Amino acid sequence: MPAIIEFPTIVEQAVEQFGAVFANEPERRHFAEYLTGLLIAERKNVLGINAEFAVTTDQSCLNRWITEVAWDVAQLNEHRLTWLQREPSTRYAAQGVIALDNTLIDHAGQLIEDVGWFWDHAEHRHLIAHDYLIANYVCPSGKHYALEFRRFRKAEDHPAPFKNHTVLFKELVDWVVERAIPGEFTFDCYFTNAEILNHIQRQGRSYVGDLKFNRKVWWQGRELKASEVAAQIAPGNRKLVTIGATKQWYFTKTIRIPEVDHPVRLVILWERKNGKEAVKMLVTNRVYWEITRILKVYRKRWTGTEPFHRDGKQHLGMGDCQLRNGEGQTRHMYLVMLTHSLLVSEMQQGRASEWAHAMLTTVGEACRAVLREALGKTITWAIERAISDGWRHEQIKAHLALI
Repeated sequence: MPAIIEFPTIVEQAVEQFGAVFANEPERRHFAEYLTGLLIAERKNVLGINAEFAVTTDQSCLNRWITEVAWDVAQLNEHRLTWLQREPSTRYAAQGVIALDNTLIDHAGQLIEDVGWFWDHAEHRHLIAHDYLIANYVCPSGKHYALEFRRFRKAEDHPAPFKNHTVLFKELVDWVVERAIPGEFTFDCYFTNAEILNHIQRQGRSYVGDLKFNRKVWWQGRELKASEVAAQIAPGNRKLVTIGATKQWYFTKTIRIPEVDHPVRLVILWERKNGKEAVKMLVTNRVYWEITRILKVYRKRWTGTEPFHRDGKQHLGMGDCQLRNGEGQTRHMYLVMLTHSLLVSEMQQGRASEWAHAMLTTVGEACRAVLREALGKTITWAIERAISDGWRHEQIKAHLALI
């Protein structure tokens, strides 16, 4: 939306909450501009965000703020997470789930720091992209938000020290444990390897992971593929489990996995009692858990990862930043996470916020509400200038940079 006159209410509130991270008023204004742009700008890069405001500085000032000015992005993130603990719906809880996954954020240019060619399994093609590993928190209320991330760097681009996905995953686990954030870890089969499972176990934490069908397990004294174990389970040994409207048939048993230094509980799932092929296999280090608890934890893997990845890319400009500077890309990601958290805190409240005029249930809906409020403020300003100050239409349009 062109010609923004005033910051949206949600951004003004964010400046009040997080403004102390920044050294002076110009920095806080750039902070407000960037958040506003992530919420409602058509192009959510530095140039596009700067162009949305009727009165602002040159875009190079916003560029320097995001890439060069010395403000502490880690402090901003810690402040965000502390702020989220003020409300019961976004507060950490023993029943919370920490979902970890990676996502590709594609870019148009190859000169951006840390980008590389990656295979996108969803689109079945190679992309020039950043590869981010993100730890997300799913609250018992159902609200979710990102905790922290790591950006993968290819060995040929950053030979020393090289950190593969397993090392970065373990760093995120350690980050969560150091802050005593409660909850169980969950992740897909890409990360269900012995090194990660052993690391979480040694930290004294729980996990539920997806297991590849070709993974070797110990079964009745023999080392078999997990799919071979599933093929041996007769329909009469499968039990029904119902969660919500979903019915599945399962078999579960405590087993050992080669190189994993603790016993795990294997869960095999079928769509039908007499189904020929299993549809999913899970493992957990909590061998005493009931099947429903295991499934409920794992289902929050999708809740915690896919919606944030989707909303971040579709509505909040997660992939729009074209800065070549790696620090700028890092700060952009943290600001996207903050913007998402601001919206999550406003959604599914007992009453509608005054600025939204309606109950908000999705990030897209919230962004549209912010856009309507910003447009309303601009229209009000234009009417006041015309009636109270006698401005001509041409003066108003020139001030709003519409001509």
